[in-house]
Formats: sequence, C-alpha cells, structure tokens
Amino acid sequence: MAAVKICSLEELNANEALRVEIDGVAIALVKDSAGECFAIGDTCTHGDISLAEGFVEDDTLECWAHGSKFSLKTGRPLTLPAYEPVPVYELSIIDGDIYIDPTSVIDPTTTKENA
Repeated sequence: MAAVKICSLEELNANEALRVEIDGVAIALVKDSAGECFAIGDTCTHGDISLAEGFVEDDTLECWAHGSKFSLKTGRPLTLPAYEPVPVYELSIIDGDIYIDPTSVIDPTTTKENA
C-alpha cells in the first residue's frame, strides 16, 4: 500500500496526539514540542486503550489509563505496566502534508535512539 495523506502539518498541534485509522490500522499521529512528527500504534499493549487519548511529553506518549509511557521513536514501553512495544509506522511530510504508510513498520533497532 502507498502512503496515505492524513492532514497538513499545520493541522496537527504540538504536544497532542491524533487518532487516525487507515485500512483498519489504528495509529496515533503525534507532533512533539520540537515539531517532529511520529506515527505509532494507537493501542496500548497493556490494555485496549487508545494512546491518542494520552499525554505527549518530550519524545513519549503516555497511556492515560495506567501510565505506561511509549517512545515515539521506537514504540518501546519505557514504564510499566506495559512491556510489549507498539509499532512505529513510516511517516513522511511532502509539501506540508503528512503521509503515513500503515504497511511500513519501522524496525526500532535501526533508530538513532539505539545507536
């Protein structure tokens, strides 16, 4: 599947998450305080909770229900009770618009955070 246009970069507020669904795949689209955008799986791996309803802080998204924080770069949980990662999806910005490919999951072992 090709990347799907989600919204313009200007429509996404800093430090907020937006839940989007592409072909049945729930994704939390996040712009952090530095203006960097991320697309991670929207469902907390600890419970069936939408992460987009949680809190963005620095480079994490925190589940509002039980407090697990997930890295926006790798999808890995940084705090308990979650211990399984959420997927991170390929995101691109073209001419000011955000595109996500729900079939292209990023390998967290290749991110700068792990270097």
